[in-house]
Amino acid sequence: MRLTTKGRYAVTAMLDLAINAGISPTSLGDISQRQGISLSYLEQLFARLRRAGLVKSVRGPGGGYLLAQPASEISVSLVIDAVDETVDATRCQGLSDCQQGDTCLTHHLWCELSGQIRQFLDDVTLEQLLQRNDVQQVASRQQARLDAGIFASTP
Repeated sequence: MRLTTKGRYAVTAMLDLAINAGISPTSLGDISQRQGISLSYLEQLFARLRRAGLVKSVRGPGGGYLLAQPASEISVSLVIDAVDETVDATRCQGLSDCQQGDTCLTHHLWCELSGQIRQFLDDVTLEQLLQRNDVQQVASRQQARLDAGIFASTP
């Protein structure tokens, strides 16, 4: 399974953006503090997310980022794809050359698993995640800490 930090952080940042979507843009600094993701890493991720048309930037005082599409139209797989992440359970990255140029004994099993994971991530949108009670509880806690000046540690 190859979902790295890049993919997880991109989904987390996009969900944070969706949670805090409102009249004004959300700054990467606020996302960084709430989620404990370094600002420079977020800048790299958001450049890719912007190129993919998932976010739009607003410059100037009070600037930041907004979702470029409704949260109901942004699937987790779109976010992962935007940052060039793959969700692949095969050792050969689906190329069928797992065993000295040939397909290994379990290649098709891992390909099917990859397909199931992909379908699951295609079917989950930011809007659906927003509606989850556990997500709302964590978001409330994170915002309360930000408001109180208690920040998450940034790796």
